[in-house]
Amino acid sequence: MLPQGVAIAHPDRLHIGGAWVPAQSGRMIEIVSPDSEQVVARVAEAGEADMDAAVRAARDAFDHGPWPRMAKAERLVLFRKMVDHLRSRTDELARCWNAQVGGLMSFAPMMHAGGVMTLDQIAGFAEAFEFAEVRASMAAPAAIVAHEPVGVVAAIAPWNAPFGIMANKVAYALVTGCTVVMKPSPETPLEAWIIAEAAEAAGLPPGVVNLVPGQREASDHLVCNPGIDKVSFTGSTIAGKRIASVCGGRIARCTLELGGKSAAIVRDDFPIEAAAKLLSSTIVQMSGQICAMLSRVIVPRGRHDELADAIAAEMAKVAIGPSTDPATQLGPLAMKRQLERVEMYIEEGRKCADLAYGGGRPSHLNVGYFIEPTLFANVDNTSRIAQEEIFGPVLSLIPCEDEEDAIRIANESAYGLNGSVLTQDAQAAYAIGRRIRTGGFGQNGLRMDFGLPFGGFKQSGVGREGGPEGLWAYVESKTMLLDAMPSTL
Repeated sequence: MLPQGVAIAHPDRLHIGGAWVPAQSGRMIEIVSPDSEQVVARVAEAGEADMDAAVRAARDAFDHGPWPRMAKAERLVLFRKMVDHLRSRTDELARCWNAQVGGLMSFAPMMHAGGVMTLDQIAGFAEAFEFAEVRASMAAPAAIVAHEPVGVVAAIAPWNAPFGIMANKVAYALVTGCTVVMKPSPETPLEAWIIAEAAEAAGLPPGVVNLVPGQREASDHLVCNPGIDKVSFTGSTIAGKRIASVCGGRIARCTLELGGKSAAIVRDDFPIEAAAKLLSSTIVQMSGQICAMLSRVIVPRGRHDELADAIAAEMAKVAIGPSTDPATQLGPLAMKRQLERVEMYIEEGRKCADLAYGGGRPSHLNVGYFIEPTLFANVDNTSRIAQEEIFGPVLSLIPCEDEEDAIRIANESAYGLNGSVLTQDAQAAYAIGRRIRTGGFGQNGLRMDFGLPFGGFKQSGVGREGGPEGLWAYVESKTMLLDAMPSTL
């Protein structure tokens, strides 16, 4: 059972060691549409034994197979074939995203075409990367610094943007010569099937790319497997702390892209109406389910009430409806438990702030995981709705005394993923951005470029993905001091 327009060959099997094999768990994952609350797909579920089998296959492919020992150019030829296969299936990828999490079909094709273009960029970064460099040394006549693949990578992706996030992890691993065990979210596994089929179609050696979607216990078992050299994880900070502790126990490598509670500072030079339109349209993107979402708005106290009224007026115009409707601006939340989580935070907000708009389910939709865009005004930055990641279309408006106070409030967070300032002064934007402790920062809105480094400060993560810098997380550097320079590097 698959969504209409999706042609996966073996949804009832896992991809391990170059073969499509039955899950030893004997279980299946049911995928529920957030629009209809009906089951739209069933796929094989990996258990602990399946995780171990995938690690053994990836380990064998890394330790004894040709992939890590291929010349860079040979790897890139096969990788680009894989990317071409994915490019031919962007429509399927878009349909998968829409069916699984209710991502808007009006946006899905563009999003997934952009995701494939990012893979082209990654190939270009690898082509320019020097995997062996000649250096000067006082200790030997010949010195070489080699950058070698880190080993077997567990790539663990979340449910909100499953293709782009998983594909990037797989891409950086492959172009550096690593082998991969893909562990997609059980809510959104379909894209990983297509990635595995792309690897197969491109002719990658057996065991280089493996696929094992599983629930939390099996995923933890994967992370704990000593055959995993590196974990690349995107998801919640709570899960990231567990992964960091496990990796720390055996000094395994990890890259963690975690939660966020990003702030947008509104300066006095930015018009209220423009700010309201920008902020209200941003918070409904992907139903607010973006880790870098600008979910806190910091505004001078004298402009607070005017901005609250303006944002509420803009939220009232938002078209809420099925994700397949071209007119829809705000679709459903991804799953029932996410809806319940958002509703819990809305109830918390009612206790400590002013509900300026929304807070309920749309009256015209009695099926599906829908919630109104919600604005809380006069929010205390120490409150739960200002400090904890809600992951929904809920905006907190926080008054400040002046610019210095705004910067203090923005930094008063356990997170440090993203930020913004709404201003017409680029020099001021740069100066403020340098003082905000986040891994990303943009002038006038939610701005992200995955061809550049992406990651967070503080509890928003460890390491960076994206850009040429993303390659460094998948290599180990080795210094070689020789009596003479080898004939080839």
